[in-house]
Amino acid sequence: MRRRRGFAGIAALAAVPLAALVLFFVLPVAGMVARGLWVDGSFDPAGALQVLTRSRTHEVLWFTLWSAAAATVVSMLLGLPVTFVLYRLRVPGRRLLRALVVMPFVLPTVVVGVAFRTLLAPSGPLGGLGLDGSAVAIVAAMVFFNLAVVVRTVGSMWEHLDPRREQAAAALGASPAQVLRTVTLPALAPSIVAAASVVFLFCSTAFGIVLTLGGLRYSTVETEIYLLTTQFLDLQAAAALSLLQLFVVTGLLYAAHVTRTHREHAVDRASARSVTRRVRRADVPVLLVAGLALVLVAAPVVTLVLGSLRVDGGWGTAHYRALGTVGADNALLVPVTDALANSWRVAVDATLIAMVLGGLVAVVVSRQGRSRGERRGLALLDAVFMLPLGVSAVTLGFGFLITLDRPPLDLRTSPLLVPIAQAMVALPLVVRTIAPVLRSIEPRQRQAAASLGASPLRVLRTVDLPVVWRPLLAATGFAFAVSLGEFGATSFLARPQQPTMPVVIFELISRPGADNFGMALAASVVLALVTVAVMATVERLRIGSMGAF
Repeated sequence: MRRRRGFAGIAALAAVPLAALVLFFVLPVAGMVARGLWVDGSFDPAGALQVLTRSRTHEVLWFTLWSAAAATVVSMLLGLPVTFVLYRLRVPGRRLLRALVVMPFVLPTVVVGVAFRTLLAPSGPLGGLGLDGSAVAIVAAMVFFNLAVVVRTVGSMWEHLDPRREQAAAALGASPAQVLRTVTLPALAPSIVAAASVVFLFCSTAFGIVLTLGGLRYSTVETEIYLLTTQFLDLQAAAALSLLQLFVVTGLLYAAHVTRTHREHAVDRASARSVTRRVRRADVPVLLVAGLALVLVAAPVVTLVLGSLRVDGGWGTAHYRALGTVGADNALLVPVTDALANSWRVAVDATLIAMVLGGLVAVVVSRQGRSRGERRGLALLDAVFMLPLGVSAVTLGFGFLITLDRPPLDLRTSPLLVPIAQAMVALPLVVRTIAPVLRSIEPRQRQAAASLGASPLRVLRTVDLPVVWRPLLAATGFAFAVSLGEFGATSFLARPQQPTMPVVIFELISRPGADNFGMALAASVVLALVTVAVMATVERLRIGSMGAF
């Protein structure tokens, strides 16, 4: 009877996010795909499959896979040392550095591309390297954008690892490299796999970066779907690529799940308030690698800031003062300041939706099934909620327009349309930040609490919440950052009189004139500063909450 009640409780928790996923992800994506597969009222899959035989499709798919894989590897190699420095060592300005590392994640991908193009242009600071418009530039921009995913996802677990195991291994004669290989990395494996899978999916669906830096020479599945949809109105080809993308992502998620589940285990967590230590001489190589990663983060940002202050060959703040206007030649319908206020409101709504749904999903998928069928069901549920990461935001946005346009789901004029779309984009990241931490909790703690008469809700409050509180705050900051910087789906859904900051920045970049471009850079700097302030606040609350439990 207790087992049935437990299963019913899990099913009830999963029902709400599942319903939201069906209505606001499956339905729009299916509607977009159906437009391509049903031509003139008849089912024509052969026409869509013919797209997959094109040499252009093969080139696009190959570039998508290898560039995403390369960017993921580099992100992990640079991100893990940065995570160690910022979460295990006592270095000055840790809170500020953490916020600065996350800052690139909020920038619209188009702005990231423009920043790297400015940095690597022949007249730019690194123009001598000859990387402008190259695949190396695209991979570097992907690493710049996704480094925060590794730092925050792995850091939320690394910060809690009990150092006594590492100290015991060192006392038995293990070298630092052996301690890292045999103790630390196995304990971090679930969060490392989770971070790598998210980074790969983000890189494979990078839109603005490839569109800006790749030009006509390089294209990913994401940019190809955009071009086929908006430029050529070839919905059949776009649907074929969307289906291909969905199948590939499903396979990758399954592989990531198998790898993660073989490595998942409960870990010992430190009871002390902080497990950081002083910097030692042996940490110098790690500090150098972390410094290189921070330079990669800082260089495009500095270029962006300097570009925003460059006015008619001199220096000034004219571009910032112009943010209260509609730009040169009425480039915008509303001032940038209005777009910032709208972005804030939308981000708050989207974050609330993503955290409620993501929290429920994380609680469900982190449970350990008692039977083989339950374990398979939970694994399938986990993979299903990762699908929004691998589906084109263009497909999702366009699908919203063509499916949510009639009662009872006519949301075209609803203020919740954009927040819901952004929440769907942020949802997988929330789950991937919280679920590994919940999975690492020793199950016997929950069993002991339940045997003493604690209800499932009380077990959640007294056992899970004290451990997951800080990752919850990290996930909140991430969801807010994703919402502020989301561009793909929002570009289809935002109303002209209520644009978000990324949409306005893209409009300014698309308009001719140095003044409009300068305003776009200034708006990007403002958006980055807002994000840094939000992440710093979240970090302060997260640190302050350590003593609450």
